[in-house]
Amino acid sequence: MAFKDSTPEFRIIDLDQIDPDPAHVRRQIGEEALAGLTNAVRKLGLIHPIVVRPGAAGRYVVIAGERRRQAAIQAGEQAVPALVRPCTDDEALEVRVFENIGLGVRSALEARDMASAIQTLSARFASPEEAAAHFGRAPTWLAEATAAARLSGKVSALLDAGKIASTGAAVRIEKLSRKDEARAEQLIEQIERLPEGEKFSKKAIDEVFSAAVGRPEKPAPAAAPESEPVVAAPAAAVAEPPAAAAPAITPPWEAAPPRIAEERRQIDTGKVKRVAELLGLDEIDEAAILARLIDDFLATRQA
Repeated sequence: MAFKDSTPEFRIIDLDQIDPDPAHVRRQIGEEALAGLTNAVRKLGLIHPIVVRPGAAGRYVVIAGERRRQAAIQAGEQAVPALVRPCTDDEALEVRVFENIGLGVRSALEARDMASAIQTLSARFASPEEAAAHFGRAPTWLAEATAAARLSGKVSALLDAGKIASTGAAVRIEKLSRKDEARAEQLIEQIERLPEGEKFSKKAIDEVFSAAVGRPEKPAPAAAPESEPVVAAPAAAVAEPPAAAAPAITPPWEAAPPRIAEERRQIDTGKVKRVAELLGLDEIDEAAILARLIDDFLATRQA
């Protein structure tokens, strides 16, 4: 019987009766991502059942949900909810491919929706440290993860109108507002005057931000050209010397990561993009990625 036509049977199955499929396409499971999933399973149990098929001698083999199976084991679960679906080897492979290229039932939330949801959960705790610990992450992760939920009305409107390249670029403008409110307002006004269909790139925003805080711009990693026309940063804004006023004090969990040295070996941008996706970062910002990796490494060592 084909997978599509088989009747799913819901069961609670002991984990020691479920075997991984040696032919599974997933060969590598990131330790950090698995640790985050384990933390979620430990707190809530499995949200989505594992999909299995009957194996030999009354056992079961995973079709979809190998990461969930491993996380449940690490979380100390004895049994998990599962859907039993008879299918062939070829059908099992097809299910895995469709599930993992984004054509399955799950779809990532838009950055602002996810940020708002995390912020709502975080509001239950007395401090950012307690909230971050609930998610099994560092406080710096929490600050980055909820930044998109704190956009001003003006910046949100420009993002909705498509005049800002991405949510990450919008967050950068908010950071600029804390460093130099006047310059941020000038930038917002310039973006508001953009013709319909044009966007202000994150690179241009970063140039203005670098001028405001008085440090050289970090070399941008190579990336594919943007599909929409992009407006360069205003020359006057970039060339303007930094303000003489003392820099604004920001909480330690929102502090900017140290600048990466300009002279460094070339890094595979494809790997950088993959790491950014695993960390849940909206932009491929090597400094932000490094800061997150350091925080998570230290949290793991100190656990």
